[in-house]
Amino acid sequence: MLSYTEVSAANPGYAWRDGMVSGNGENGYITSGAPYWDSFIFQHMWFNFPSREPRSIPEELTGQLAEARWNVFNQNDSWKITDADGAVRKRTFYYSYHPGHQLRLHMTKKGTVSNYERWTNYETAETGVRYTDENGLWLRTSFTSREDNVSITQITRSSMGKKINMTISIDDISNMCRAHNGHSEVEALRYKKIVDADVNYIAQVAHYPSYPGSELIDGGYAGLTQVIVVNGTKKSVLLDDTYESMNVGTDQNPAVEVMNADAVILITKSDRTREMGKIGDFAGMTQYAIIEQLFQCTSAVAAKYKDIDGNFNYQAALVPHAKLHASEFNAVRFSIGGDEEYKNADNQALINAQRASTSKVNHAFLEQIYNQGRYAMICCSGSSAPRLYGMWTGEWNPGWRGIYTLDANVNLQVAAMNTGHLTYAQLGYIAFFLRNAPDFEANARMAYGMHDALQVSVNSDGDRGMHVEYDNDYPFQYWNAGASWCLLPIYEYWQCYGNQKIPICEPMRIHALQPILSVKDGGMTDEEFGQLLDKGYLDLEKDILLPLLTKQANFWEQICTPAYYTDVNGIARHQSDKTALNPGEKYMIIPAYSPENNPIGYSSTITANAAMDIAAARDGLMMVIAIEQAVQRSGCETSIAKWEALLQLLPNYKYDRDGALREWSMSEYMENNNHRHLSHLYAAWPAYETQQNRELARAAAIALSNRDQYNTEDATAGHGWVHKALVNARLKDGDGMLASLLPMMTDAGYYPSLMTDHDTNRRNHTYCTDTSFGTVAAVHEALLFSNTGEIEVLPALPSDWESGSIDGLMARTLVEVKELSWNRTAKSVHVKLRSRTDHNIVRLSTGMSWTQAFVDGSEEDIHQDEGGKHIRLTLHAGTDVSVVFSLSNTDI
Repeated sequence: MLSYTEVSAANPGYAWRDGMVSGNGENGYITSGAPYWDSFIFQHMWFNFPSREPRSIPEELTGQLAEARWNVFNQNDSWKITDADGAVRKRTFYYSYHPGHQLRLHMTKKGTVSNYERWTNYETAETGVRYTDENGLWLRTSFTSREDNVSITQITRSSMGKKINMTISIDDISNMCRAHNGHSEVEALRYKKIVDADVNYIAQVAHYPSYPGSELIDGGYAGLTQVIVVNGTKKSVLLDDTYESMNVGTDQNPAVEVMNADAVILITKSDRTREMGKIGDFAGMTQYAIIEQLFQCTSAVAAKYKDIDGNFNYQAALVPHAKLHASEFNAVRFSIGGDEEYKNADNQALINAQRASTSKVNHAFLEQIYNQGRYAMICCSGSSAPRLYGMWTGEWNPGWRGIYTLDANVNLQVAAMNTGHLTYAQLGYIAFFLRNAPDFEANARMAYGMHDALQVSVNSDGDRGMHVEYDNDYPFQYWNAGASWCLLPIYEYWQCYGNQKIPICEPMRIHALQPILSVKDGGMTDEEFGQLLDKGYLDLEKDILLPLLTKQANFWEQICTPAYYTDVNGIARHQSDKTALNPGEKYMIIPAYSPENNPIGYSSTITANAAMDIAAARDGLMMVIAIEQAVQRSGCETSIAKWEALLQLLPNYKYDRDGALREWSMSEYMENNNHRHLSHLYAAWPAYETQQNRELARAAAIALSNRDQYNTEDATAGHGWVHKALVNARLKDGDGMLASLLPMMTDAGYYPSLMTDHDTNRRNHTYCTDTSFGTVAAVHEALLFSNTGEIEVLPALPSDWESGSIDGLMARTLVEVKELSWNRTAKSVHVKLRSRTDHNIVRLSTGMSWTQAFVDGSEEDIHQDEGGKHIRLTLHAGTDVSVVFSLSNTDI
């Protein structure tokens, strides 16, 4: 970047979105990089601001199931969901993500800034700023350490030897509240700014509002920046009071003044606690355990990396972190030929070039946003799944509370983590799912009266994922596909990497999982659970996938009741005393919710037989069957037979008069294509059914075309476009994949930081990473399709990608695609494969027309079946196999 944005302390607005980001999945920051008035907004993945909203599922939910089913069956779209008092239910909400302290670095301006440059090093997760003024060249670099879990900034004297003179302060929280959301709820917070007596650190400590029923009733958070001055002095000063009511500190606005230093090192860490004490005592408190803890952590890092002169060695601290981060980022490399004149352009020049080309993706721009997306994925991975904002926010009251949305957004954000050869991301995602699993079990019990089953909530704030967010417009309590969809990334992790030992960690909240981590109804015995804890890890197959997939399968088994079914002619029927289906009859999945759509002429979104549910049930049952076959536990034959029988009794997909896959498999409903969601195309992505079912693939393609043609009301949401890109890739349409990404690229979807907004036009001003991360997944799916036993390279190669390469992708069949390159002019595609296991039999093909295949230089036999032309390989662990496909003239 060659320009900068200053984030105002008094009215920062949306300027923070232009900032550079770094993180290690738990701690992180956003920095503006402004020369004289810089800001660092520190982050912590688990920061949650409480509200008065309930933290338990309403008791009346269970009793509404029979009524919901009956009204859906009778197509009564005027039925209303009510609360315990009989009033129409109003939706309640989860807690809200919030930022940590916003540190302000103020240096006196000296002349005119020239040669300004800021950068992000994707390999080291280091951000940097350099600029020149009348005192010479200044340099400031920062990173968040994956090794030491702190953020470190180094500022050095100028190239002309001019010393550092600066003021370090913390901005008021009230000024960081989201402009159009206000800060009425935030005003219940109490906080202080602190500079210790020895001027070792500047910190912010806060007590959350104390609401009855809140798990954070006595909780709060803190962020501490240790200030190390080399060959200079520092002192505590008081800036002008701002008279903020939330700030209850004796000294309302303390700061650190640095004078005549050769270097300044800032070491920052944030955390939260449930034991801040009573909020009524907070104003009078002078000691804070969390501040002491953070100071000990930053002091340990300061002592760990001293040089021979006793000064902090920034480079020594960077090296071990960079090794960990670089191994993640460098695992995959992507390049496409073309637009070479832009390959070294800065972000804004790339954005401008792309906006000037509204019908074609600029290749240099795509490479850069791929790298930025991959980089940011890594930065916010490890302790949890990515939030709506990834892990970054510069505002309180962020859009949609900055939570986890599990019916599209998180699903898109993690779509590239397995094929993308990441390792921390999967561990964080698994921890996130397990952390919420007790609530998911309660959801199934309270919404459906089920036992030993899971129903994923549409949203989670990270701490909780229970059914509280639902009403008539958003009947989230009847969204059924979540467990299947959210377990699929963990299943794909197993497909890519095989069985793994997943370390038990605090974010899992392992002690709440005794009822969950067992295929047995009721959970594990005390002895079994003790043995699990003693191991210190969870076996991916036996301890995670088998019990969780079994519980999602139990959900589908229990939602299917013979009382509601379709007859041999596909007509919906109800018979209250019916105990079994007759030949030719199918279960109905009732009620259902296909986000966020409803049939034409039917105003309610509570429906039946949503295609999303049918596809998710089918995919979920096939996953549990595969895991049962892999684990081979005692009694698995009975379970497999039960799931295979249920598969045959699930509703069939239905097709519209034009051949399109219908969103609801109900003759009674009329399709509504004026909508951005593509839930009904679950069979194409994230599931795999369209790969082996040509009729279903054609129907999905027509349904997708109908959305393109008729969706006129809401085509701004980035998640809708990225979802469409992934479906297009799975349907072998590379040009359609790129066309789906263009609206976010050519409008205002990308900030100068190359992070992304929720919308093409920033209509809600909501920072959102699903486009950034989802685009990475779309590139992967266009260049590599894989499933157990099969790999197809270049399944959806765009027509103008003449040459390129992507190295290091993982295939979902225990194979690393170490190299994949293509060149239409040279008429060749080259693939190098390395299996993680012996005797790995793989069916290999390419989406381009080809005539010959050479394996390690020798011509290979070509096979043909309903799936197309392919070769068969038997791969062995650790041995590279190179394959070259010769392209036919039709693909040149």
